[in-house]
Amino acid sequence: REAGLARALGAPFAAMVFEPHPRQFFQPDKPFFRLTTLETKLELLGGLGLDLAVVVDFDAALAGLTAEAFVDRQLVEWLAVQHVVVGYDFNFGKGRSGTPEILRALGAAKGFGVTIVEPAEAEGIKHSSSRVRELLAAGDVAGAAQVLGRFWQIRGEVISGHKIGTGLGFPTANIRLDPGILLKHGIYAARVHVDGHRHDAAAYLGTRPTLDNGQPLLEVFLLDFSGDLYGRSIGVELIRHLRDDRAFAGLEALKAQIAEDVAAARQALSDLRGS
Repeated sequence: REAGLARALGAPFAAMVFEPHPRQFFQPDKPFFRLTTLETKLELLGGLGLDLAVVVDFDAALAGLTAEAFVDRQLVEWLAVQHVVVGYDFNFGKGRSGTPEILRALGAAKGFGVTIVEPAEAEGIKHSSSRVRELLAAGDVAGAAQVLGRFWQIRGEVISGHKIGTGLGFPTANIRLDPGILLKHGIYAARVHVDGHRHDAAAYLGTRPTLDNGQPLLEVFLLDFSGDLYGRSIGVELIRHLRDDRAFAGLEALKAQIAEDVAAARQALSDLRGS
């Protein structure tokens, strides 16, 4: 719809993105569950057929602009916008003083149109980033996918681990997570994206209570794959939560459970393809 509007106006179809996330700017010492990295966000926007994405530095100067100054400098003088599309809960300007209705009034005064997108909802619950975070914290990655329209993905660089999985016959690619990520610990059916290829996988997030109760780590076992992923960037889509994290009596019990988890992940991913 927005692309058609841009074509009708003879204008570029663009998206504005703020980096870092405003909450990270205002509360840098407080962990923040960021759902989408800038890299992933730009990839997703690219899939929408944008002509360009404008990444704006969210700094003290920008945060100090009044709502009208933001419109004047960022939208009118810099981008020369003809039409702006925002969500119903979009706020801008110092102290979040700007609202969609204020933007519409400013647009009418300064010569550009404004479309306000109303909330989407299901069963009376609004779709929002807060709702997605709640679902992920509960391990409901399938529910989060229904809100997002895609499976939620973690992206990171594969680091060296203790190679315990290798010793058990299930070598894993390990990713250290940002402390703000509040995904429920446990086992998930997953898909891993690396170098343009997608691989089925079983993923574990937890503190390894059978072994060391260490820092949470995402450990991913790629099904039917062999190769060295150390130092490479991968994306991990979480498809279905299979079970909660728990401790086992020893390594043999853990190994047997991992085999069951891998089989369950394989079946869940097969079911997904057949649906």
